[in-house]
Amino acid sequence: MHLKILTSLLLALLFSTGCADKAQTVNQSFNKPATHWYAQILKYVRSGELDKADDAYTSLSSEHVASALLESALMTLARAHSDSEEHIMARYYIDTYIKRYAKSTNIEYLKFLKLKSNFEALKKAKRDQKLILDTIVGSNEYIKKFPNSSYNPLVHTMLTKLYLAELTLNRDIAALYKKTGKKKAAKIYEDKVSASWLKTTEIDLSKQSMLGKIFE
Repeated sequence: MHLKILTSLLLALLFSTGCADKAQTVNQSFNKPATHWYAQILKYVRSGELDKADDAYTSLSSEHVASALLESALMTLARAHSDSEEHIMARYYIDTYIKRYAKSTNIEYLKFLKLKSNFEALKKAKRDQKLILDTIVGSNEYIKKFPNSSYNPLVHTMLTKLYLAELTLNRDIAALYKKTGKKKAAKIYEDKVSASWLKTTEIDLSKQSMLGKIFE
């Protein structure tokens, strides 16, 4: 009887100690100053551990909603994800930065940064028709809104490559529809190819790797 009581007491003590240790570990993850989370972000960006850097940003933004370090953290993470070709996350941070910190003095650069991220995403998603079309629209809107932007030469270069990608993709879709006997659908895309301002006779579209080379 005494042995059972002693065993029960030992188990209860071990359980309560374990819970206390767990609670202490959880508490240690909270109530950190903004400088701690910002330092963690920089540390994980330098080591290439972007998932951990994202987690540190989540803690910084949720625990210190008015911190002056948030602005720098957002741009750091946007560039880090862009450099790692994680463009969905890069665009998320750019969009968040624009919503919170866009001003007349930096909106031109921020909009260009987002366009550049969309364009670079096509290196991996070169057959993403919607992304190509959205980036074409965005590029034209940028040129119209910022006609004197110093970034416009780069935007024009991207736009030419985007039109070429659209042309190549339309050509490939037309060929696929023709091959599967869908003549009406093929005709729609053949007409798009014919209507392109690019002179297709001067461009070798026969190479299978053409679409990939456009974004190199």
